This record gives sequence, C-alpha cells and structure tokens, in this order.
Amino acid sequence: MIYREAGQFRTSYAADQALFPIRQDRVFVWALLLLAFIVVPFAASEYLLRAILIPFLILATAAVGLNLLVGYCGQISLGSAAFMAIGAYASYNLALHFPWLNLVVVFVLGGLFAAGTGVLFGLPSLRIKGYYLAVATLAAQFFFDWLFIRVPWFTGYTSSGSVSAPSLVVFGLHLNNPAGSYLLCLALLCVISLAAKNIVRGRIGRMWMAIRDMDIAAEIIGISPLRAKLSAFVVSSFIVGVAGALWAFVHLGSWEPLAFSIERSFELLFMIVIGGLGSIAGAFLGAAFITMLPIFLNQLPTVLGIPLSTAMISHLEQMIFGALIVFFLIVEPHGLARLWVILREKLRLWPFPH
Repeated sequence: MIYREAGQFRTSYAADQALFPIRQDRVFVWALLLLAFIVVPFAASEYLLRAILIPFLILATAAVGLNLLVGYCGQISLGSAAFMAIGAYASYNLALHFPWLNLVVVFVLGGLFAAGTGVLFGLPSLRIKGYYLAVATLAAQFFFDWLFIRVPWFTGYTSSGSVSAPSLVVFGLHLNNPAGSYLLCLALLCVISLAAKNIVRGRIGRMWMAIRDMDIAAEIIGISPLRAKLSAFVVSSFIVGVAGALWAFVHLGSWEPLAFSIERSFELLFMIVIGGLGSIAGAFLGAAFITMLPIFLNQLPTVLGIPLSTAMISHLEQMIFGALIVFFLIVEPHGLARLWVILREKLRLWPFPH
C-alpha cells in the first residue's frame, strides 16, 4: 500500500511532463542522491570507491551515451571504445599543452573531439544499416587502435607508449583522493544523465525513435535521416568521449592504447543489452551488473570452497555474459530495465490480484 498514486493530481502541463510524476519516485530519487553525494564519500572504504563505485559511474556514463545511439536511434556501434580513447587522448594533449585550462573544460573539449570523429564514422549510416554498419564502426576501433600506437605525438613521444594523467584539480579543488574522484564522476554522470533523459523526451529523441522503428516511414513524414542519425552519433560520441577521459584520468591514472581495446566496446554493448536498450535506467543497471559480476565470480570459489584459477574465472565471466545476452534477447529483450518496470507495476497494484 506504500507505492500508490491515488490522490496525486497533475493540474498543469509541467506537472504532467515531469521526470518523476509520482511522489514516491521523487522521494526515492532524492534520497538516493543524498545518500550518494553525502553519505557514501565519507562512509565508503577506499577499496569500495576505487574498485567498484568509480568504475561503475564511468561505465554507466559511457553506457548512457551508447544507449542513445543503439537503443534510441537503432544504429549499431562496435567502436565505442575508440571514441573513449579519442576523448582520453584529446583530453591528455589539451591538459599537456594548455595546463591553465580547467579540467572540466578539458573533458568537455575531449568529448567534442570524439563527437567530431563520430560524425565522420556516422556518415556510412546514411547508406548502410544493421550488421554492415556494425562492421563500419568496427573499422573505427581498429583504425584508432593503430593510430594511437603508431603515432607517438598522441602519447607525448614517450618511449613506452604509456601516458600519465595530470593531477585532478577542478576549480582549485584537489580531487586525487578517492572521495574527490568519486564526487567528480558522480556529478558528471548526474548532469549527463539528466541531459540525456530530457533529449530523448524532446523532439530530437522522438526523431531518433522514429528512425529506429521504421526509417522509411519516418522519412515520409518529414524526418531527415541525415539529421537524425548524425545527431545521434554526435551526442553519443560526445558522452562516450567524456567517459573515456574520466576512465583515463580518474580510474586508470596512467594508460596505454590497449586500455581501450575492442573488448571494452563489447563490454559496453553487453551493458546496454543486459540493462535494457532504449532506457537510461538500463544503462545504470547494466553497468552495475557488469561491474559486480567479476567481483562476485572472484569471491565465489572462497564461498563454495572450490578452487578456481584466475583464467577459469575469466572464462566463466565471458560464458556468463554470452549466456545472459542470449537469455535476455529471447526472454526479455528490454533487459533489466523492463524487469524493474514490471516490479513497479506490481507494487502499484499490490496486494490486489494482477
């Protein structure tokens, strides 16, 4: 009887179009934000922040960007790790050559470089679709892997090819400590998620979904495929590029091109498939699942008393990912986000029969 909307009247268009029209949802979100911003930075351990929460926040940011392209616009991409690498190396070179720039501005400019590259590799989407488009975006992954390894200018002419990020100083605040890094990633994730949610609820988002559902019918009613598809590539690549800069500067600290290999692209695609295509909440659920599964598998041998090698755990992780993708594609194509929606609907009707 707690999750009820009886007596909650919406008397204006603004109230009807609110992100969370039900009061219980608003209370839950505000409580979650207060917990994340105020309690977690002071109560969580360094291991929890660095090994779990910070990677989750950054991967959720990248998953939000990829979901805009794949889930909302229907354009398959297997080169998301390449756009993460572009954001990371662009931000590194900007911070190296313009040390007076604010770090947030550096991240935004790194995202803009990734967005510009996304336009170039989004042009094939005007002529090809489906698996052919996936192969075209896969070409971006291999090209930038080669570029960042073979062109030493991107790595500052270091002999090893590995680069180190500068200190995390934002608006005069030193955020090299775990709590500061966590708050930086959390703040950027909240801003990006809010912007993404409002984009998909507006004219641009409806344009993307029309192209995804039936591109020929969308073009007949006046929607430009050029504008829709390229705008999706731009917004998605920008968000993924910002996530790549965060992954390099905040999580890794020092990295090499192999940190953004094709395995990272598949990992992001697994997130949005398992979490739920066409859902901002699905990006969060998928990122949480992908982040927690390796930790769970590492602890499983200790709990069960079964000795498993690191290689076996890695193989089990890949097998579980593949099995879950097949399961969700067959049983629940909308992923964990759909299961969450079903749970909410059942709570709204409980204890009455469904």
